[in-house]
Amino acid sequence: MATVGKSIVAGALVLFALLSFVESTVLFSSLQRTLVVDAEIQNQVPMMGIAKAGEDHLVISWALNSTLQEGLPGLDATYETVQLKLCYAPVSQVERGWRKKNDDLHKDKTCTKGIAKQKYTSAGNSTNWRITKDVPGAVYFVRAYLLNSNGTQVAYGQTTNAARTTNLFTVVPISGRHASIDVAAAIFSAFSIGSLVFFLALENMRSKRSNGSKEWMGLNWPRNRLALPWIWGQIVKMRNFYRALIEGKVYEQYSLGRAI
Repeated sequence: MATVGKSIVAGALVLFALLSFVESTVLFSSLQRTLVVDAEIQNQVPMMGIAKAGEDHLVISWALNSTLQEGLPGLDATYETVQLKLCYAPVSQVERGWRKKNDDLHKDKTCTKGIAKQKYTSAGNSTNWRITKDVPGAVYFVRAYLLNSNGTQVAYGQTTNAARTTNLFTVVPISGRHASIDVAAAIFSAFSIGSLVFFLALENMRSKRSNGSKEWMGLNWPRNRLALPWIWGQIVKMRNFYRALIEGKVYEQYSLGRAI
């Protein structure tokens, strides 16, 4: 009897856990679009639809759809909080699994950057958000989720259409170019080239001491003709690295690791 009782308890716990999981799963397709959301870029140099990370601001405003409110009294009875998020447009999700869209909001990677949380009011509200430096270069839109008292998404609104193809804007990432980085890269490149030349000369001196070696122009050719292409390859790599660093590409690729 004791064994049967334990089995029943264990089964009940498993069933309860499964029911809790099902209840906590929120599908985006099940949410009603009840908010009207608008986002405007504020930048120092006006550029249509382009914002710079770390410099420009987004002014985001939201309000309950008045038409729906009139037709459905008590529509917002469960609304407690508005959660604003920066979301990737489809063009910036192509072949990028870490940004993949999923109908299950717990697995969805479309909106990973939080902007703000505000208390819900039917009259609406707004916020001024400076685009942070860690925002990668991509095409975006803004989405607002309406949360109930349990923090569960119950409705939404966004600045774009259902297909997420209109009213989009582009964020340009920081370049990462600083004078100190340029100077350090130049010193490192010069030191590396000098080291390669030194080791080549050292190799030549060792080669001359070997017996039966064929010398040409003071170089031990059979040994150094294999070393020279490798050394030249290293010099070319450093030249390309420094050129990319000057253009700001190295910071974007290796520090941010993400691009449009």
